[in-house]
Amino acid sequence: MDSNGRISSFVSALLGAGVVALVVIGLGLGGAFNGGGADAATGGDSDDGEGTASSGAPARNVTDVSDLFERVRNGVVYVQVGSQPDPTEPPGGGLEDLLPGPGGERPEPQGSGSGFVLDDEGFILTNQHVVADAREVQVRIGDAEGLTPARVMGTDPGSDLAVLKVNPDDLDEELDPLELGSSKDAEVGNPAIAIGSPFGLTGSLTTGVISALDRPIRAPNNFTIDGALQTDAAINPGNSGGPLLDARGRVIGINAQIATSTESNSGVGFAIPIDMAKDVIPDLREGTEVERAYLGVSTTDAPQGGALVAEVRPGDPAQEGGVEVGDRIVTVDGEEVGESADVSTLVTAKRPGDRIEIVVKRGDDEESLTVELGDRPDEAG
Repeated sequence: MDSNGRISSFVSALLGAGVVALVVIGLGLGGAFNGGGADAATGGDSDDGEGTASSGAPARNVTDVSDLFERVRNGVVYVQVGSQPDPTEPPGGGLEDLLPGPGGERPEPQGSGSGFVLDDEGFILTNQHVVADAREVQVRIGDAEGLTPARVMGTDPGSDLAVLKVNPDDLDEELDPLELGSSKDAEVGNPAIAIGSPFGLTGSLTTGVISALDRPIRAPNNFTIDGALQTDAAINPGNSGGPLLDARGRVIGINAQIATSTESNSGVGFAIPIDMAKDVIPDLREGTEVERAYLGVSTTDAPQGGALVAEVRPGDPAQEGGVEVGDRIVTVDGEEVGESADVSTLVTAKRPGDRIEIVVKRGDDEESLTVELGDRPDEAG
């Protein structure tokens, strides 16, 4: 199994649904970075030294991001959720239900997480698992004293994202949206800053770097979220839905998961890429379902490159198009497949109903197959 596979099986999924204990861990970051400059910012954009309050100049030293924090703090949101208990289940249900392996005591049916302001209309982005099955959602925006009711506009378990809405007229101050950056330009070693409410401790900031790119992580519906950013910035239960920022204070990811054996930070956290979020936010704002293309195969990495078909689901598009177990997929619609994850990435970029060409190696022969993609089921089989 490759490193991505090991991490995927090790990921403890879905923070922020509930907290059963508070563990305080001392973290020292002194000397982690030298002077940042323009190239330290995600994307390596050049800077003319005239950063504005919205875009910001790159942090000079990621061990001191006080100016950045003051600039973005009022765009970060604490999310408090009251969940509707299932009358057929014992009381509780939360974090331990979402972590692999045995859990601790079941918490009360209420949890918390984080989010951030998208615009001055009152739209807020968070994780789907933070607000799943919520009966009531309230938020505290920035340094506000009280909680404000929020409406869940749309949720998408396939990307683990949700959009909330508050009425700006209910707020004492104007909204302060965060600037969205681009995750595709992130590089390993770029500074990464996480802000959220770990263990309910609102307005908490941690720093680190982008540790790895393109990690596959598991969505709440058991499909794969491709392209996640891995960071060593401390992320803990309650950080879910909060922003992962670059050195200019632009959002490049949405903190979502950790790999852990203790249900707390171990220096391996994962953020959903903001570029994926940009694709689904319009649907979530409108409360419409996010549609995704579906092929209907399970694949593994082939030793000679490509994706080896391990399963073809009966009646699904791949079978209808002639894909067979044992085929080695080498291209999808003209794009080379180097590993198994590439198939998911390339199919997800399409729409249901699209017809694609899949080239497979079958024994000593090469076959070109035409497949009409279907609608992805609500959950992975």
